[in-house]
Amino acid sequence: MSTVAATATQPKRTLGLPRKALLPLALVAVVLGLSILRVATGVNDIDSSNAISAALVAAVPLALAGLGGLWSERAGVVNIGLEGMMIMGSWSAAFAAYHYGPWAGVLGGILGGMLFGLLHAIATVFFGVDHIVSGVAINLLGAGLTKFLAERFFSELPGGGPTQSPSLPDVASVTLPGSSALVDIEKNHWFLVSDVAGILAGLTKDVSLLTLLAIGLVIGTIFVLWKTSFGLRLRSCGEAPQASETLGVNVYLYKTIAVVVSGGLAGLGGGFLAMVASDGFQQGQTGGRGYIGLAAMIFGNWMPIGTALGALLFGYTQALQLRGGDQVHALLLLVGAGVLVGAVWMAVKKRVLHAVILAVAGVLVLMWYFGSNTIDPNLTATAPYVVTLLVMAFASQHLRMPAADGAIYRKGEAG
Repeated sequence: MSTVAATATQPKRTLGLPRKALLPLALVAVVLGLSILRVATGVNDIDSSNAISAALVAAVPLALAGLGGLWSERAGVVNIGLEGMMIMGSWSAAFAAYHYGPWAGVLGGILGGMLFGLLHAIATVFFGVDHIVSGVAINLLGAGLTKFLAERFFSELPGGGPTQSPSLPDVASVTLPGSSALVDIEKNHWFLVSDVAGILAGLTKDVSLLTLLAIGLVIGTIFVLWKTSFGLRLRSCGEAPQASETLGVNVYLYKTIAVVVSGGLAGLGGGFLAMVASDGFQQGQTGGRGYIGLAAMIFGNWMPIGTALGALLFGYTQALQLRGGDQVHALLLLVGAGVLVGAVWMAVKKRVLHAVILAVAGVLVLMWYFGSNTIDPNLTATAPYVVTLLVMAFASQHLRMPAADGAIYRKGEAG
């Protein structure tokens, strides 16, 4: 066997390790870091089962929005309209759930998002409207239309009003066997052992069926887009639509399907906000989550698992921000130490400017931590967005978007 052939058969390696080994090692490093942080700061809620449960609830709508963005952009259509699709999904889910029950609400959220997805597809795929312009229009339409619909359909209902729906029926949740034993172990506050138990308990107790559905959708996306001929054709539309056309692929059809599915996923995320994260629709409850979901997708390098992990990261910071300033203040120690480690790594790679910038940033964060006892609530509210910006800044150099993402395609251009 030639040297080139032998090299081609070897698994890809990063930092001297097989690429598949990096994710488990990274998860172990995160859990170990949180355990050390808990012991060092005395903030036991940093990775408690309640904090992890709250993080999971916060992460699901972000993951669904990010997954929606992934479907659309893998077909070559930028979908900045995820926020508007989530808004429409939250209203339509609330309307259907109130009148017909929780699972009708799930379907209503999906259909509401798909409707806006279809509008975005018609504008961008068939009429060639700039993708960003169309997405902004979708977001404005979602905010305005749901305000009108809420005033029209919720104002006269018991418990409803012009900006909110009545309380909605709950979607069932499940608790896996062994969760109570894990909570008992967590209460002992043993180093690492209790941390692992708390994280596992948070992931297995009172888990909404919609959360399990979201996990299934991540797995289903992997299978459909990477294991089927349909997925191959769809992804080819986002990489080289003209070449796909010459092979007989109906590019318009595949792009339209992708954007409509994208809207349905984002709409389901909005429905989750109305039916699980809270007890009803409220005007403005999406709070920019469509944009953060888009950031999670980019963080995940347009891949389903990476998107889900990005959503968990942003959801975790959102959950800590809602639980108080002590947890966010404790995170400063972890962030400062992590940035200094990054500075050392940049120095080893002889990227002097990057190393200096990271070292200065790490020192400033640590000075902030040791020079204060808590963080002002107005600052903690910005934590999820600051984390989003920092992660995107550090991850940007390793990202690869689909080659034709955002490009205007016209049938027959292949000649």
